[in-house]
Amino acid sequence: MTNDFYQKIYALVGKIPKGKVATYGQIAALAGAPRSARVVGWVLHILTEPQAKKVPWQRVINKEGIISTTCEDHPRDLQKMLLEGDGVEVKEKNGCLWVDLEKYLWKP
Repeated sequence: MTNDFYQKIYALVGKIPKGKVATYGQIAALAGAPRSARVVGWVLHILTEPQAKKVPWQRVINKEGIISTTCEDHPRDLQKMLLEGDGVEVKEKNGCLWVDLEKYLWKP
């Protein structure tokens, strides 16, 4: 993957409006790489601190609506807090932090 692809991911994530979420697979498909959901996760994971303040990484979750990050730098509780600050309701279900995709999924 090239730096151009990373920039495309960052630009797409930047378009997700406050109060909405997208899935890793959705962003991958919009970027022209529909089978690259994991790459999207990695591209968001490697954001520098200044980039993370500009790119709303917290608005990207897995296809089941679950906050799936396991990273110490971007813990799930931080993502939950940021999503709630965006107006997205995050519920706990079976030990997972979950967002209702029917209500909050971004449909560009």
